[in-house]
Amino acid sequence: MRQNSQLSGVLHILLHMAELDGPVTSDRLAKMMKTNPVVIRRIMAGLRENGLVQSEKGHGGGWRLTRGLSEMTLLDIYKALGEPAVFAIGNRTESPTCLLEQSANASINQALKDAEDVLLARLRAVTLEDLKNDVGDQVRDLRHWNDHDSTA
Repeated sequence: MRQNSQLSGVLHILLHMAELDGPVTSDRLAKMMKTNPVVIRRIMAGLRENGLVQSEKGHGGGWRLTRGLSEMTLLDIYKALGEPAVFAIGNRTESPTCLLEQSANASINQALKDAEDVLLARLRAVTLEDLKNDVGDQVRDLRHWNDHDSTA
């Protein structure tokens, strides 16, 4: 099963952006994430549409956060990414005629809904500030961006 790591990557980017004094270009973010700047622009556009970042054009421009870390939850980021599927599990057929398969589908659907509700509640409860604070004494200065560019 292929995993979608977009949420993790975006959280990583946003935490670093919060440590910088000015805007960050798509090229710089792409280098850090080892991807194409077009991919970064597409992702950041969704964040911009949800009021989490803004872009500045021209020389010295780039992306910057529009809110403080304590004002952004993991759920906000998840929603801005288009609410990617949480689970790859699904039903063989959506409207089976067999009563046994209907029962199996209903059970699976309820279990998945319950698990998703727990996950979304956790995402709602955690802010980016919480993630930054989790680092604590492990890293004295998160402004190691230039060193980090080549190792991220």
